[in-house]
Amino acid sequence: MTNRRKFIQTVGIASAVSVAGAPVFAGAAGKPFVSNRPDPGKRRFVSKAVDEMIATVKKTMADEELAWMFENCFPNTLDTTVTYSEKNGEPFTYVITGDIDAMWLRDSSAQVWPYLPLANKDEALKKLLKGVIAKQTEFVLLDPYANAFYNDPARVSEWKEDRTTMKPGVHERKWEIDSLCYVIRVAHGYWKNTGDTSPFNQKWQEAMKLIVATFREQQRKENKGPYHFQRKATSPTDTQFGGGYGNPTQKIGLIHSMFRPSDDSTFFPYLVSSNMFAVVSLRQMGELFGTVVGDKEMQKECNRFAGEIDQALKQNALLQHPTAGKIYPLEIDGFGNALFMDDANVPNLLSLPYLGYCSSKDPLYLNTRKFSLSHANPWFYEGKFANGIGGPHVGEKKIWPLGLVMQALTSNDDSEIIDCLTMLKKTHAGTGFIHESFNIDDPKKFSRSWFAWANTIFGELILHLYHEKPELLKKQLS
Repeated sequence: MTNRRKFIQTVGIASAVSVAGAPVFAGAAGKPFVSNRPDPGKRRFVSKAVDEMIATVKKTMADEELAWMFENCFPNTLDTTVTYSEKNGEPFTYVITGDIDAMWLRDSSAQVWPYLPLANKDEALKKLLKGVIAKQTEFVLLDPYANAFYNDPARVSEWKEDRTTMKPGVHERKWEIDSLCYVIRVAHGYWKNTGDTSPFNQKWQEAMKLIVATFREQQRKENKGPYHFQRKATSPTDTQFGGGYGNPTQKIGLIHSMFRPSDDSTFFPYLVSSNMFAVVSLRQMGELFGTVVGDKEMQKECNRFAGEIDQALKQNALLQHPTAGKIYPLEIDGFGNALFMDDANVPNLLSLPYLGYCSSKDPLYLNTRKFSLSHANPWFYEGKFANGIGGPHVGEKKIWPLGLVMQALTSNDDSEIIDCLTMLKKTHAGTGFIHESFNIDDPKKFSRSWFAWANTIFGELILHLYHEKPELLKKQLS
C-alpha cells in the first residue's frame, strides 16, 4: 500500500500484531513487558549510542508500560525504515515513513531529529545522519515542489497521472512549505549538534538557494509561478482549487502552500504555521551560510526574506475570533478571510514554540493554544480515552497521537504533561507503538500500525522529559 489513505487496522487489543516482523507482547499484571523491537539481526541499523540511551532512560521510568513503549518506539526509525549506502565514499540514507515505501522530506527529517544529540557518541550514526542530508539534497535538486521520493531515481509513481509535472523518482508532488523547512531544520540541527560542516558542499548550497528561489516563486508577486496540482481523487483534500493554483489571494508577502503537513490541500493558500516555520528556517539557513559557508550576502538575503514574511504575518495573521479573541488562524487569503482551526500535524499552531517561532509563554501563542485545545477548534475532540486534536485527513472523532505529543512538548504545566502521557499510554491498543490516529471511544480502531514519525517523536518526548523534567518520569501513571 502506498496511499496514506489506505490504513492498516488492528483486529483486537489481545491479538498478536506484527510490525516489521516483530510480534507484540501485551504485558499482564506482575509480568514484564517484552521488547517489541525486531531481533538485532533483523534491524535495519544498530546504534550503540541509541541502545545505551534507551537503557539509561528506562531505568529512570517508574511506569513499566510507558518504559516499554519508549523502548519500542524511540529506535523504530533505525530499526525498520532506514537504508544506508555510500556513493564515492560519501553516505546516503533513504528513510521510508513506515508502511509506505517512499521518503517524505518532512517525515524523514522528523524521524531522525531526536538522534542528532547522540551523533558525536556514535560515528556510524553520525554518518547515517549525514547521509540523510545528502539524500534530501538530491531530492530537492530533483524537484523542490515534491513532498515524497523513491530511492530508485527511475521509479515511476502510482500518481503519474496527477495534473502536475511528475518526474521519475518522485512519489508525490504536493507543494508544502514545511517539506523544505524540515530539510533546513535537520541540516542546521546536525551542524549544531556535531560541529561537522562537511555536508554543506557546493551541491547542498545549490539546493538551499533553490529552496529560497522556490519560496520566492510561491510569494507569487508577479504571476502564479510554475507550480499547479490537480488529481482525480475521491477525497476533495487530495486535489486543489482554481485550476490547481489554489483559491485567490491578495499578494501580501506570504508564501503560498497548496498542501498542509497532513498532505491535505489548503483552503486558503497562506498556511500560517508553515509561513512561521519558514521564518525560523530561513534564519537558520542564513546562519549556516554566514558562519559555515562564509557567504554573507546569502546570509543577508535569508534574513531579509525571513523578516519580510514575519512582518506580513504580524500585519495579516493575527485576527479576532468570535469566542477565542485575538489568535492566529490556520490559513488566510490576504482578503480578510480565514480558516479558524488547528490540525494535529506539525507544523501546526500548537507547535510554534517547538519549532522556535515564539516562546511557549508568549501571550498570543497561549491564547491560540487555548483555542487549539478547545471545542472552538472544530477538530478537537473529547472521548472515553483521550482529549486531543485530530484533522480532516482521517475524518471526525479521531485523535492524532502527534497532537498529544506536541501538547506535552509545548506545555509548562506538569499536570497537563502527565495527562498527555496517560492518554498516550491508554491508546496504543496493546501494540506498544504510536499510531497515526485512533477513535476517541475505541483506541483499537486506529490507522497506520507502522508510522515511524509518530513512534520517534514519542521517544523524543520521553527524552525531553528525561533531560528537562525527570521527576515526571518517576511517576506511576494511572
